[in-house]
Amino acid sequence: MRVVQVQPAGHWDRGRETDQVLIDYDRRFRRRIVLETEAGVAVLIDFPQAVRLRDGDGLVLETGAVVRVRARPEALLEIHAHDEGDLVRIAWHLGNRHLPVQLVDDRIRIRADHVIAEMVEGLGGHVDAIEAPFDPEAGAYAVGGHHHHHGDDDDHHHS
Repeated sequence: MRVVQVQPAGHWDRGRETDQVLIDYDRRFRRRIVLETEAGVAVLIDFPQAVRLRDGDGLVLETGAVVRVRARPEALLEIHAHDEGDLVRIAWHLGNRHLPVQLVDDRIRIRADHVIAEMVEGLGGHVDAIEAPFDPEAGAYAVGGHHHHHGDDDDHHHS
């Protein structure tokens, strides 16, 4: 089955959902990839440019059916601090190392890394090892963090 369009979470008809794919962060930014659904069906994403898939997005198949994207839980570190200034300083150090980060309320999530955990604790932060889906910020140079949608005509649209 071929994916003809990606629709962002909350912007597709859930009544058309027929299956799901469970994929980790590394496999959710691709131009071309074959994914296996929970039901064991192979679906092909093959677009001119890479697309960033996020938890809850809908992969519209050529049949009109939709396969929901689910973010696979991964080993992460959840960082918090008692002082806002400490958290800002920690965020600066993580950014300085070009680490992908996910902002969740007053916490920062990163991929599990014992060296970074020690650095964070040295900066006054607290680190909890968790298992959760990882959906980091797109970054300042991403196309505004927008989704790219591709239809049969391959027109380029931003939402």
